[in-house]
Amino acid sequence: MPIAELLAVNLDCANPPELAEFYSKLTGGEVAYSTDEYAGVQIAGGPALYFQKVADHRPPTWPDAERPQQSHLDFYVDNLPDAEAAALEFGASRPDFQPNADKCVVLLDPAGHPLCLCVRS
Repeated sequence: MPIAELLAVNLDCANPPELAEFYSKLTGGEVAYSTDEYAGVQIAGGPALYFQKVADHRPPTWPDAERPQQSHLDFYVDNLPDAEAAALEFGASRPDFQPNADKCVVLLDPAGHPLCLCVRS
């Protein structure tokens, strides 16, 4: 029997409301609260995503290890090209380095955190 249940994943950033809006659009989740210091998105059937303001936040420099990513989020998608186009419209960017482009695409959220859109198999 587990002793803990994952409640949420927290990401440091400079602008919590911006990231909450981005991930709400990406996942279909609901922005549960949003302040200049902290914001949260509740995702149906999954853990929440929380965004915490950090003064002088410096995003990772993926894939360069100068400031490593330390963690990233993976998302299943049914149609990779459509999902990528939507994420880019929501504010993501696409780095040149794509290690497994036939099965997933690496994007950067508006704060620079890497995330992967992965074809559901």
